[in-house]
Amino acid sequence: MIAKKPVELALAWLVPAAGAAIFVTIQCFSYLNDYVRSGGTMQAMTFGPAALWGLSVFYGAWVVPPLLALAGRRAADWAMLVLGGLLFAMSTLAGVADGLRDGGHLVALELLAVTLPGAAALLMSWRHIRSH
Repeated sequence: MIAKKPVELALAWLVPAAGAAIFVTIQCFSYLNDYVRSGGTMQAMTFGPAALWGLSVFYGAWVVPPLLALAGRRAADWAMLVLGGLLFAMSTLAGVADGLRDGGHLVALELLAVTLPGAAALLMSWRHIRSH
């Protein structure tokens, strides 16, 4: 049977991961809405293959901290804290920058969906490491 604490940590890291997916989805729909509203006169955003791979790897990496939480080893706990902290920081900075460019509602969404649960998961991870 799996101990309760690693499962709680894994769930805590899944919440900002889901928030990041929700943020990106709403950001895409907001951009699409602005593009349609402009009648197609707005410059279209295009991504090259490297950028698409980079985005996929970045958002795919959000599943790694919950998996590391379930490993239950000291090294995995530290890796969870470091990787989760990096994802949390980069998502917050990128989301706020995108929100300032595309609209204030995206800043609020980023702070609510990724930053707040990410900070809670980071704090839970740190407390978990300190208790062992």
